[in-house]
Amino acid sequence: MEVKVKNFKQEENMKKTKLGITAIGILIGLMLFLGVTLAENAVSLEGVVMDTKGVAVPGVEVIAKNTATQVTHRTKTDKKGHYAFQNLPIGIYDVWVMMPGFQAVKQTGVNIRGGKVSVVNFTLQFDGNMISPARLVEAELAEEKTADKMMRSVVPGVQGAVMGGVRKEAHYQRRPDWNTEEYDRIYENRFLLAQQNPLSTFSIDVDTASYSNVRRFINSNQFPYKDAVRIEEMINYFSYDYPQPKKDYPFSITTEISACPWNTSHRLIHIGLQGKTLESKKLPPSNLVLLLDVSGSMGSPNKLPLLQKAFRLLVNELGSNDRVSIVVYAGAAGLVLPSTAVSQKEAIVSAIERLNAGGSTAGGAGIKLAYKVAQENFIQEGNNRIILATDGDFNVGVSSTSELVRMIEDYRKKGIFLTILGFGMGNYKDGRMEQLADKGNGNYFYIDNLMEAKKVFVNDMRGTLFTIAKDVKLQLEFNPAKVKAYRLIGYENRMLRKEDFADDTKDAGELGAGHTVTALYEIIPFGSSEEIPGVDELKYQDNKISPKAFKNKEILTLKLRYKKPDGKKSKLIVHPLLDKNVILAKTSDNFKFSAAVAAFGMLLRDSEFKGDVGYESILELARDGKGKDFFGYRAEFIQLVEKCSLLDSIRSKGN
Repeated sequence: MEVKVKNFKQEENMKKTKLGITAIGILIGLMLFLGVTLAENAVSLEGVVMDTKGVAVPGVEVIAKNTATQVTHRTKTDKKGHYAFQNLPIGIYDVWVMMPGFQAVKQTGVNIRGGKVSVVNFTLQFDGNMISPARLVEAELAEEKTADKMMRSVVPGVQGAVMGGVRKEAHYQRRPDWNTEEYDRIYENRFLLAQQNPLSTFSIDVDTASYSNVRRFINSNQFPYKDAVRIEEMINYFSYDYPQPKKDYPFSITTEISACPWNTSHRLIHIGLQGKTLESKKLPPSNLVLLLDVSGSMGSPNKLPLLQKAFRLLVNELGSNDRVSIVVYAGAAGLVLPSTAVSQKEAIVSAIERLNAGGSTAGGAGIKLAYKVAQENFIQEGNNRIILATDGDFNVGVSSTSELVRMIEDYRKKGIFLTILGFGMGNYKDGRMEQLADKGNGNYFYIDNLMEAKKVFVNDMRGTLFTIAKDVKLQLEFNPAKVKAYRLIGYENRMLRKEDFADDTKDAGELGAGHTVTALYEIIPFGSSEEIPGVDELKYQDNKISPKAFKNKEILTLKLRYKKPDGKKSKLIVHPLLDKNVILAKTSDNFKFSAAVAAFGMLLRDSEFKGDVGYESILELARDGKGKDFFGYRAEFIQLVEKCSLLDSIRSKGN
């Protein structure tokens, strides 16, 4: 028995030993497993992002880029403003934090070492061009009872009030990961003494891209960049009620002068051109090449998908004798649709709808191919035009602006014009597209929504596609006995030398069928005590005002030159202007509304010439000059001014 008992106990002990070993093994295995799991999720870099008031900022984009491999890693801050990167490869990193409403911040040389956590905290400062989302919410709560409807139009993403202790969340609108939008610097035209500089010469401009781009900013609760505001494009976004031209002239000229709304000691001159409207049956056939950017940067909903909808609208407006080709470019350029009659509309629409975004942007190669296709299908006495739709981000192939400009100028001389449509935000290249359109005898639009596409391709299609006069230049000679100094409002990148006016080899702007062109001059009357910088007296000649100038009632003489679309020699029109001392209240709707738009542009640019203009005076002027507004564009302008006024009141209280 004892032997059996002893054997039993030994067996039991052996079992316990085995169980212990097994348990230990399982425990060790579990620990090893947990260890590996923890290692796989080990934090390499973390931190907190706060604003200048010490408030955590959620939803901030944090980007860590390995300086050796150039590989980027991305994450976002949580509700407490905390971010963390797990298992970053060992190395040196540059770290960015970016958020709409704030200035981007970069920290270089962050050292990531194995088994150690690097901590980098950031403080974000509010961007002066934007309104803090928290401030938008705060303002909405304060105005809830008295301005509920207005505030909801300003902050569409924030709905409902704070009731029953429920706190409303601030909605941060997302921007693309990288904001590389580019705008050419604008140096505003200054006052020039009429006695020393009697001639002012410029090319007309019918582009409207700046206005719709500015509208995009405002509708996103932001103030636009100052250099995104081109006042002449804002003014010319709107049509004006000018008379149709008489006889064989392609356009009429209308002039008006009255008190300047933002500086009552000055006068304001309004100049309007009205292009002849063409009947549908008289429209020449079109050879259109749609050059479409399908690169990866075009993938967002406000780019390629909107582009596709826009061109469906265009195809529906074209006639059966018109022809359409489609060229696309991404990593390489290719012909998607050979020249096809619009009578085969289904084939054209199908080709548009099959497009997908992906790859880098070989814009130069795409433009080359598009011009080749346009030339192969050239229609004599027809409308031969390339319509380029892009965000302007050319980064592969022939990408220098000067190289593209030379090519576009060469084809312009062969009768192939260029229209450019801009899409999207974040990497938008405004300056480049404006320059290319100007050199291509075309026009430039920014499509921020489907209604803008309808305006360009449906409401204004004849003016968009059909040129009735090219190389249109204006030269004003001011009477120094009536005008001490003058300033052209806008048109800074359209200024010409006085010698260019009579030089038919110098390119200038084009006027489309039915289009209007408007320009404003602010003048300081003769005899004003206002100081204007001039030049020293000349040694070898006298610059004196002729006695005849004092007897002449003309304040200026306007001269205009233009060519027919296929012409090489310009024609001259001369138009004098008298000051009839019409008070502002008695001026036309054209005068009042264009002045309101100009004043708004100067306010957005914070122009040194804005005088004492304010939102209320702009609104009063715009409402008084609203006139006929069949499509509601002027009503929309008034709403934008109201919205900016509200945003400015928020900004003035501090971010």
